[in-house]
Amino acid sequence: MASRFRPSPVPDRPTRSVSALLAVVLIAAACNSLTSNPNVPLATPRPTGTPSGSGPSAAPSEPPPRITWTSCGRGFQCGILRAPKDYADPSAGVLEVSLIRRRAGDPERRVGQLLVNPGGPGGSGVDLVRDGTRAFPRAILQRFDLIGFDPRGVNSSTAVRCIDNLDPRAQLDPSPDDDAELDALVDDARDYAAACAKRNANLLPYLSTDAVVDDLERIRRGLGGEKLNYLGFSYGTLIGALYAERYPANIRAFVLDAAVDPALDLVGLRTGQAEAFDEALERFLADCAKRTECLFHHGSGTARAFDQLMSRIEREPLPAPRTNDNRKVGPGLAWSAVLGSMYVENGRVALEAALALAEGGDGSLLLLLSDPYRGRNPDGTYSNLVDAYTSNICLDYEAPTEVDEFEAFAEELRSISPRFAGLIAFNDLACAFWSTPPTRTPAPVTAVGAPPIVVVGTTGDPATPYEWSVDLAGSLESGVLVTREGEGHTAIGVNNCIRRAITDYLVELKPPKDGLTCA
Repeated sequence: MASRFRPSPVPDRPTRSVSALLAVVLIAAACNSLTSNPNVPLATPRPTGTPSGSGPSAAPSEPPPRITWTSCGRGFQCGILRAPKDYADPSAGVLEVSLIRRRAGDPERRVGQLLVNPGGPGGSGVDLVRDGTRAFPRAILQRFDLIGFDPRGVNSSTAVRCIDNLDPRAQLDPSPDDDAELDALVDDARDYAAACAKRNANLLPYLSTDAVVDDLERIRRGLGGEKLNYLGFSYGTLIGALYAERYPANIRAFVLDAAVDPALDLVGLRTGQAEAFDEALERFLADCAKRTECLFHHGSGTARAFDQLMSRIEREPLPAPRTNDNRKVGPGLAWSAVLGSMYVENGRVALEAALALAEGGDGSLLLLLSDPYRGRNPDGTYSNLVDAYTSNICLDYEAPTEVDEFEAFAEELRSISPRFAGLIAFNDLACAFWSTPPTRTPAPVTAVGAPPIVVVGTTGDPATPYEWSVDLAGSLESGVLVTREGEGHTAIGVNNCIRRAITDYLVELKPPKDGLTCA
């Protein structure tokens, strides 16, 4: 949920106490949790051939799958659903999908069950329901059982784990500009892919979004077979869109916030993101240049000061003395902090503070901003966010297999995204060495016969550009486009107009007017 925190006016240079600046960062880090991801959310194409997870999950005569529920504190119930690894080949074995349930606050007026997914790939729906319920309108919490699930491979479900300590990877320059930096990045990607294959040989082939879609149908049947209510954010919209294509008759109400376009291939997807992130950063720097209260204010030279600071960090990584952490903040961590801050509108406040402190030689706030984005916990351990993300993307997308193709792509992106070109072009380098080949081909989703599907897009969204929501709503037979004018990734948690429209739809089945715009 996006924080409503706003700073009080300050002079050109920060005069706040370090504790106040840390508070800014911690608020922003908490906000990022709704759709936190290690890189950038992706579109998932349609299947070809007979991939794992295609077709109905069960014949009509098959008894519904069982979900085993137990109390797990604070009024929540936690559940386990066993699912086939490969729906087309039951002999491949089974895995577990973890769920959590928060009962409707007003059981007498309960409408039904609402399944939610925060995105990623790799985001935890269990954590979203347990820790992020303030992101949802009160009426939704009163009228629905809220149910989150960790997709296969993620968090508390049967999880993929490649390497335990990602700190060394974060010290690499993600945008190589010489042979030594490129060689280091390639060696790391090759070693990472090999570690994933060695530790997960019996799991990697089964982590496609197609299989998650059939898991979602299996969950629906395990919950009693009611028509499905679903709210997906970011990559979660891909799960929802592909479910609607495959099971349109099983839908009651679907909301897809910050949509990805299933028709995009990897090059189209990354190109859109590179341009959108660059534009978002330009708007941030231009706004900071206009406001004397911006903590990183340098007047007309603000953008130049930013570029100089990032170049200095690349030459000489910064210490982080206020974090009791021995790590140095080099370009990998610094750019993760910048990228992650673009996800929430108020993350820009934290970024101002982080850049101002870094300019004085202290990378502490950049480090604190970077860690949640990459799945690093305060105790130095990592969630499996990055591993789950990479495993899903490499299986869902056909990526280049030669290093020089990544180099050429980076060169192409520089004309539209000079700051993010290298970082985004090399984002999927591990997929060049992945042990399991991709199984999908992009195509539009139409979901013929589905009830109204509400697609919400934000005009300044850097991770899932607004045009993707427009395109998805336009391709869906029953798509309804709702627009939020503003910055940041996802809309429902930060805009009351959007919240009212979505609440009326989910509760009363009154879809908003197609084209509704909320400022």
